[in-house]
Order: sequence, then structure tokens, then C-alpha cells
Amino acid sequence: MRLLITGGAGFIGSNFIHYILGEHQDWKITNLDKLTYAGNPKNFEGLAEDRHLFVKGDIADADTVNTAISKGIDVIVNFAAESHVDRSIDDPAPFIENNIKGTQVLLEAARKHGITQFIQVSTDEVYGSLGPAGVFHEDSPLAPNSPYSASKASADLLCRAYFKTYGLPVIVTRCSNNFGPRQFPEKFIPVTITCALENRPVPLYGDGLNVRDWLYVADHCRALEAVILNGREGEIYNIGGGRELTNLELAEEILRQLGKPSSLIRHVNDRPGHDRRYAVDSGKIQRELGWKPRYDFARALQETIQWYAGNLGWWGKSEVWPS
Repeated sequence: MRLLITGGAGFIGSNFIHYILGEHQDWKITNLDKLTYAGNPKNFEGLAEDRHLFVKGDIADADTVNTAISKGIDVIVNFAAESHVDRSIDDPAPFIENNIKGTQVLLEAARKHGITQFIQVSTDEVYGSLGPAGVFHEDSPLAPNSPYSASKASADLLCRAYFKTYGLPVIVTRCSNNFGPRQFPEKFIPVTITCALENRPVPLYGDGLNVRDWLYVADHCRALEAVILNGREGEIYNIGGGRELTNLELAEEILRQLGKPSSLIRHVNDRPGHDRRYAVDSGKIQRELGWKPRYDFARALQETIQWYAGNLGWWGKSEVWPS
């Protein structure tokens, strides 16, 4: 099988490439990434050149996308996205350009070239915010509350439209918060780890009681593999880790594992429109595709902390990130 992975230099995309090439010796990957601040070429070092082709380019550039697909592609998995909520609040424009226009360019190219499957990797944030009880299901209404989540919801609806109008074989997946190796240190878990390692204050929005459902990235990769192999066209699959924690609880646990005092936590002004709680029901993908989380959360968090502690050269910006 020949895959086009967009955003393959980023966190989830690069973990997925390593996983797939390790599990499927006859699969080949073209990795299209424009190497923004969150894309790191170190993330795909060591991959076999005869099975992994890197192409630097923008998914919103139709010529680049069509050239990449014309090399021979069966399946597109779209990870490429501007994804940091704070950045979307400061400047929504790149999120509209990349997440909406970029997805439309990919969909149109997939239609032109007769792609057999298009996987849109989305987020539970498109559903908005939950109260203290309940979970999001695949048919829950979309109610995004940030420019980021609104751009992802828009992309999801474009995927639906291309399936309904053109019969393009699209599947949308919506995952809960991912964590693991190679995540750019602006997201909550790597921010907490890297600040603690350097004995810097750990910033925590508001009262710290916002709840997230945490999914280890390796489990997410396994879920996407299951969708590629057996997912139904036109469907949506929620992918959750089933491990809900408040941000405060998670920060305290990371500090505990690192032997750092909880006094490092600094409460800062809350994010505008900050969603209070996310949680998804993963029953559909478990029933239909036989997937369920495999990794123990505590062990996965410990291994993630150890990875950052052992890879200072990776997350030190001056040494790693492209200018």
C-alpha cells in the first residue's frame, strides 16, 4: 500500500509513520510537510529511504499536492494542521488557510487522482465543551469554541460534503488529547515536563480544573491503522483514551514523578473561551474495528517523561527547530 501522510514531521504524524513502517514491511509512505515551527526533520531520521520519501511543501498549494499524489498514492492520511488553540486566538488566519483551504485542496486532488481512501484526522474539540457528566458521540452536534476547533469542524464538514457529493471515500476520526514522544513543547504535557526539568514555573490556566481525556499516541496510531484496514467510508470514529484528569491533577502527577515540588505550579489568567471538559465515547471503533487502548496510562506517562528527560537536544529550540 502507498500512503501520503501530510504533516508527517509533526507529533502524531511522525509517530504514525514510524509505527506503520514498523508494522507493514510492504507499505510505502510519501511524507508531505512544510516544516513549520512544530515540524522537526529529526522526527523521521533513520527511516528507510526506499520506503519513506519526504517532500517539503504546503497542503494548500495544489501544484505541490498533485505532484506528490501523482507519484502513486492509494491512501491519504491528513495530519497536517495548525493545532495550538492559543495561537489561533492570537491569529486565526493561518488556521483558516491550512486547516480549511489545505483540506479542500487535498480533497480535490484525491478526487482528481482516484484515491481509494482519505482519512481526515480531526479532534474532539469540534464538539465544544462538556459539563461534568456525559460523553461525546459521533452524532453529537458540532459546537467549536475556538478558531482552531472551528477550522477543524469546517474541514470535517468539507470531508462530509466530498463524500456525499462526489462519493469520495472519506473517513473522519476525532481523537482526544494525545501525549507521547516528539510533541512540540507548547502543549500541556511537554510544557509541564520541560519546565519542571529546568525548575521553571509550570503555567496552569485558571483554576486548573479543566478536564481532558488522555490518549497515548501509540494507541492513536493503532486506531488509525484499524481505520485504514477496515473502516467504513463516510463514517466518523471517535478515538479516546478513557483516562480523564484535571489539568491540575496531571501537572501534580508529572511533578511527583520528576521529584519536583508542586510549588512550581503557577496559575495564570485563563484562556478565552476555554472548554471545561472533553470526553468521547470510543464504543463505535471498538465494536466495529476491534480497537481499544492497549497502553496503561501511568506507564505511558512515565515513558513520555523519560523520553523528554533523555532528549534535551530534541526540545532545545536553538538546537532543533528550523528557522
